[in-house]
Amino acid sequence: MSAFRRFWAVFVARNKEFLRDRGAMGWNLLFPLLVVFGFAFAFSGRGQDVFKVGVLGRAADLPTALSTTKYLDFVPYADRGLAMTRLRHHELDLLVEPGRPLKYWLNDSSPKGYLVEKVMLGALGSGPAPVRGVVAGPAIRYVDWLIAGLLAMNMMFSALFGVGYAIVRYRKNGVLKRLKATPLSAFEFLAAQVVSRMVLVMGVFAAVYHGADFFLHFVRLGSLLDLYLIFALGAACLVSLGLLLAARTGSEELAGGLLNLISWPMMFLSGVWFSLAGAPRPLRLFADLLPLTHVIDAARAVMTEGATLPQVAGHLWILAAMTAVFLAAGAWLFRWE
Repeated sequence: MSAFRRFWAVFVARNKEFLRDRGAMGWNLLFPLLVVFGFAFAFSGRGQDVFKVGVLGRAADLPTALSTTKYLDFVPYADRGLAMTRLRHHELDLLVEPGRPLKYWLNDSSPKGYLVEKVMLGALGSGPAPVRGVVAGPAIRYVDWLIAGLLAMNMMFSALFGVGYAIVRYRKNGVLKRLKATPLSAFEFLAAQVVSRMVLVMGVFAAVYHGADFFLHFVRLGSLLDLYLIFALGAACLVSLGLLLAARTGSEELAGGLLNLISWPMMFLSGVWFSLAGAPRPLRLFADLLPLTHVIDAARAVMTEGATLPQVAGHLWILAAMTAVFLAAGAWLFRWE
């Protein structure tokens, strides 16, 4: 039997195993859809109580009367273009630039921008009149911003637990021990596991994204092909991480603990539910070590900012490097028994 036929036999068997598990397949499809529709309903009305104000520079350079105003969340930006894009898409309510005179911009179609402008002018009082600028752009709903994070989170759980639990279960039940006695090599077995899970993950991604988009009509300013490529690379990275965690683990309980130890920080610190733009720098540095952060940031840039692959190349190179490291380490540490 050739190497390709051995690889193909394991690949087909793994796909059939997943498809026959109706509960797992249904959960992978229904859970993200329920979360998307739930958040779309919950956040279609009132917005957040705190207004987001972008600052081109340091918030400490703003007039004290403005910087101490309650319920204004000041987010510093070094990139003027990025800040303007966020303002156009209603992700910022106002953008200010410290100086004499103070300069500010708002989206003339944003109700929150109108209110923040009135608050700012009232706080500044009778001092020098600030210079006003206006931008225009379509609103990005919370669900438009959220969908990239939800898709990435669902992909993370499917990739990590789908590969990690499967390999640990094979090892515990003696399946790997029996496979070791066949001509199947470790590389062929691991490659089949990785490719099989990637095919399933991308199939679920396509079904969830296009199924929800049919009803919710997501805003997507960038290329759909770019979005698929980002998620495919993210799937490869997360599947490789799951493979690494299961390389020598012999207990399903230990595997579950390790997978939860990895997945829960990513779910809360990778920007799935909220932006980390105003978070403390140490927290943002830690988030940059998580692969899910780069998947979400790249996907959101394509969807809400119209970014191209060269513009998110930094995230893609990091994901590619992580994938190579995880695969090499997983293959080196892997054991049959």
